[in-house]
This record gives sequence, C-alpha cells and structure tokens, in this order.
Amino acid sequence: MKQVKVGIVGLGRLGRQHAENLAFRIPGCELAAVCSVIESEVEEVQQQWNIPYGYTSYEEMLENKELDAIFIASPSGFHCDQIKKALAAGFHVFSEKPLGLYLEEALEVQEAVNNHPDQVFMLGFMRRYDRSYMAAKEAIDRGEIGEPFMIRCYGLDPASKMDGFLQFARANYSGGLFLDMSIHDFDLARWYLGAEAKETWAIGGAYARPEFDEINDAETGAAMVRFENNAMGIFVAGRNCAHGYHIETEIIGTKGSLRIGTVPEKNQVVIMKEVGVIQECFDGFLERFEQAYQKEAEEFINCILEQRKPEVTVEDGVKSTELGYACKQSYESKELVKLNEFIAVD
Repeated sequence: MKQVKVGIVGLGRLGRQHAENLAFRIPGCELAAVCSVIESEVEEVQQQWNIPYGYTSYEEMLENKELDAIFIASPSGFHCDQIKKALAAGFHVFSEKPLGLYLEEALEVQEAVNNHPDQVFMLGFMRRYDRSYMAAKEAIDRGEIGEPFMIRCYGLDPASKMDGFLQFARANYSGGLFLDMSIHDFDLARWYLGAEAKETWAIGGAYARPEFDEINDAETGAAMVRFENNAMGIFVAGRNCAHGYHIETEIIGTKGSLRIGTVPEKNQVVIMKEVGVIQECFDGFLERFEQAYQKEAEEFINCILEQRKPEVTVEDGVKSTELGYACKQSYESKELVKLNEFIAVD
C-alpha cells in the first residue's frame, strides 16, 4: 500500500494531537516531517517518535521533495500564507480552521485552491466527522424532524483556559470570539439547514474578565442569524464555562427536533455522594472530539490515495468565515449586518 508522506507545521495542543494521529493511527500515512518555531518541540517529537525530518522554518520544510502533503496546525494568522505556499510548491494541503483572520484572506485561499484543481485541499471542520453530528445529519436527511428551520448552538470554553487565551489574543493570533469559536457552529448550520446566512445581529461583553474589553473582544457573545430560506440561527459562544467544555447543538424542524451534547458528560459514570449527583464533564476540545480529529485526518489521506476531493470544500471555509466576520462587525458596530452588503474591515 502506498504511504502518503506528510509534514506538519504547528506542534501546540491541537498540532500535537494531529501529529500523533498521523504518526500512529492513520492507515496509509507516514508522518515524515515536523515543523515548529519552537526548536525544543521539534526535537522532542523527532526523538520520541523517530520522525526523519525536523524544521524550525516552514519554507525549508516545503523544499523537502519526499513529502506528498502538508498538514497545517499553526496559529490562525499563519494559515492563509502557509496554505498558498504549500499549494504553490505542489503539495496536497490540510489546514485547520479558519482559512484566515480576515475575509480577504479567505478569498485569497479560495482562489489559490481553485488554481490547483489536481491537489487535494481540506479544511478542518472536524465536527462533520464526529459520530453524533454525522448521525444527526443522517436523521435530518431522512426527514426525521421534517424541514429544519432553526438551529441553536452553544460553544463554551472552560473558564480555566481564559488566561491562556488572553495571552494568545494579545499576540495577535486570535480572530475574535465568533471567528475563533463559532465558526464550527456556522459550518454546521449551513450543513444542516442547507442555506447561506443573510443577516446577523451580535451582542456580548466582558462579564467576569474586563481584560476582554481591552482587546476589543467579547468574553461571551451571542448572534442571531437569518438564513436565505428564512431559517433562524442562535449562536452563543463564551470563554467562561465553570463546569468545563460545553458544546451543544439543537436543530428544530417542522415535525420534531434533535439535540447533540445537551449534557457534556465525559463518560457514563455517575457519582452519588453527600453533595448530590455528579456527572463529570469534558475538560476541552481535544477530549470531546478525539474521534473526529482522527476521522478527518483519515479522510484527508484517503482522498489523496483515492484521487478524490473531500466533501468539506474551501467554499465552506469562505462562507463560514464570511458569517463569522459579519458577526464580529455587528458586535463591534452594534448594528444589524447584511451579508450581501457588508465590507470586511481590518
């Protein structure tokens, strides 16, 4: 069986998880190179996993002609440039979301991908590969809840991660609450409702940590979206969830509704003691979506081996970025934003 040789850039929390999947869990894949600006991360992974090539320069890794594909798990602000360079160098490319921090960047990536039709490009909307979200899609397609007309999404990060996020944001790596967090929900909404967003109104603020006001971002925010088929979307995102990592989705149709993740239970264990009944919750996204991250990487490698394109396209990334940026603009301007009229701002 042919082995797809992959080089990964970015060895942070998510990058390390992707690297481990590529190295040990994906049939037909060989993790042949790792890249990080932090030399100690490269050395550690190379030594522990016996990876042939290690780089602190992304451009140097792209000169390695033994590689077939590049896996991008770097901070969001680097995605656009790294995607374009990898495609230009002739590689298949997987990139974590988002395509970029600005709509203009997403459009640049779209053009680059379309100019390289013989190369596989895939964007990391991993929830489409989560068993529960896939089952929900199948139920909707079967007509189990009739015609879906409303989606409600909660995306809440653990309060314990706020200090780390603020450090990340002050380094200009963040695209803001809606682009960083809600973009997965925006993609799911388009997928489940089968429609594009028409207009949005977003509100929010800094409720527990005033530092969010200093970086002009919401600690917790909410957006209401009208879609072109008149379906409705309610999206709540926050960085101050006391009980852990809480991702919840509800789709309401004309004949019923379905919910995913109403209680973010870590497992089926229930502890009963003097303080009451306790169900432990997920601590973070890596734990909750461990299976989905592996499944999406498998799909990327299989697309290369089978010479086909993934269902998640660059256009999915552009449309979700467009909605995320519209929510960001609405939050900052305190006004309703129509997606066919708004102009992205720097």
